[in-house]
Amino acid sequence: MLRFLSIRNLAVIDRLDLEFEPGLTVLTGETGAGKSILVGAVGLLIGGRASADLVRTGEEAAAVEAIFDMPDGREVILRREISAQGRSRAFMDGALATSASLRELAGGLVDLHGQHEHQMLLDPASHMGLLDAFADVAAERALVAAAYESWRALNDERERLISSARENATRAEFLAFQLGEIERVKPLEGEDEELLATRQVLANADKLQRLCAEAYDALYEGERAALSALATVWKRLDDLAGIDVRFAPYLESKDGMKSQLEDLAFFLRSYAAGIDASPQRLQDVEDRLATLERLKKKHGPSLRDVIGRATQLTQDLHDLTHLAERSADMDAAVADARRTYLDRANALSVRRQASAREFCAALERSLADLAMTRTRCEVRFTPAASEAQWSGDGIEQAEFFISPNPGEDLRPLARIVSGGELSRIMLALKTLATTDAAGKTLIFDEVDAGIGGAVADVVGGRLQRLASRFQVLCITHLPQIAAHGATHFAITKAVRQGRTQTAVTRLASADREDELARMIAGNIVTPAVRASAAEMLRARDAGAKGESKSKGESERSRGRRV
Repeated sequence: MLRFLSIRNLAVIDRLDLEFEPGLTVLTGETGAGKSILVGAVGLLIGGRASADLVRTGEEAAAVEAIFDMPDGREVILRREISAQGRSRAFMDGALATSASLRELAGGLVDLHGQHEHQMLLDPASHMGLLDAFADVAAERALVAAAYESWRALNDERERLISSARENATRAEFLAFQLGEIERVKPLEGEDEELLATRQVLANADKLQRLCAEAYDALYEGERAALSALATVWKRLDDLAGIDVRFAPYLESKDGMKSQLEDLAFFLRSYAAGIDASPQRLQDVEDRLATLERLKKKHGPSLRDVIGRATQLTQDLHDLTHLAERSADMDAAVADARRTYLDRANALSVRRQASAREFCAALERSLADLAMTRTRCEVRFTPAASEAQWSGDGIEQAEFFISPNPGEDLRPLARIVSGGELSRIMLALKTLATTDAAGKTLIFDEVDAGIGGAVADVVGGRLQRLASRFQVLCITHLPQIAAHGATHFAITKAVRQGRTQTAVTRLASADREDELARMIAGNIVTPAVRASAAEMLRARDAGAKGESKSKGESERSRGRRV
């Protein structure tokens, strides 16, 4: 909803700040007072074309700013600045934005009816949603959209499989080569650490053998071997223990110490004998370590990673080998999803075809009430030429065709020339069905072109009814329409200090009578004219109360039925 509009130095408007309310707001004034400038200001905010001609004479720049209340409670601030040189800048919540981003955002905020370029309903892509809203097929449409997404997802996955299949042979060969590298080596986890220790031993084989031999002789076989000397020690301790029992505990450890020293001696002998000091053995270890290092650099960094890589390569090769089976399963799944989508889309199409006739009949009746009595309407469906044109909306496109005048061919809605006719068509469409969110701002200009009397009253009633769901702003020259407004602004133009200025005033009840009387009779307002104006306002109030009462009784009735 448009809550606040600020205009600076735009055409004949010097400075203007307006606060808007929900419901129906009417704007009235003499021709040329500046009503269309207000519409143009909003058009700039929603991405309309800017030019230097819009800047007030003598000023460096013009600016338009608005605050919109969003359905979720947020505020959105839009601003457009135009320099005297014709350059423009746009802002969204204080941040620079492009005109395209303004248009994208404004599509959900404002519809300008009366200016062709800003009417969302002129885009045929929006017609299907409007028809579906009238037909009340939201559930069926959701099923079609879900089936479409499922089919597209499966189809995309199948395409990826087909695309990868072209590379499978090369990839399988490469994976097999990598796996062969690892399998030929057959690495074991921790093997490299063991080989490093072995290399350390082989590199010092001579020294190790010499040290083992010396230690063995000193301990076991030498002339002064430690074990032989210990035998004399144990004999002396035995004699001492016979004299003093305090030596006895040491004798108890004699056998254990002797056994440990003998084990050490035998280990030294066997260790020295087991060392393969040949250069070939050392070379074999070096070669194995070099091979493992190459694997780690390529598939590592550790042997654990290399072994894990071999497992993954084996799985990848298996997947590639069984890709044909998976592709066949995917083809079946895609075909099944496609059938489901077509079944649902065709069922939705049948509902649409039936509802289209009802929709056109209702639209023609509604337009007849708006002084377009002989208007013909038709919804034309265009089947999708290929699967590429299928969408979540179905397998066809819909477009509204209108013939406002007898003898004229039906034409696309976008080619209706008359702004007044177009505004009334939009009013009729909006009251029949809408896909817009509640609270959206609808601005009607030229809706009263070529009508008057009872028809104008019908138009006012339609606008008032529409305002129960949306914020409606209507620029009008007819008192019958203006009387239906919940809020009324009068637009005037005056010359002050040699400059033309436009002013906008919010009217109270008494002032509304004066404005309606002026619209009825012009400059000469008689008591009878004023009475007519007052009667219009009373009729509007009575109608609004009656409609509210009727609505309340209807709701209570529905409650009793429940």
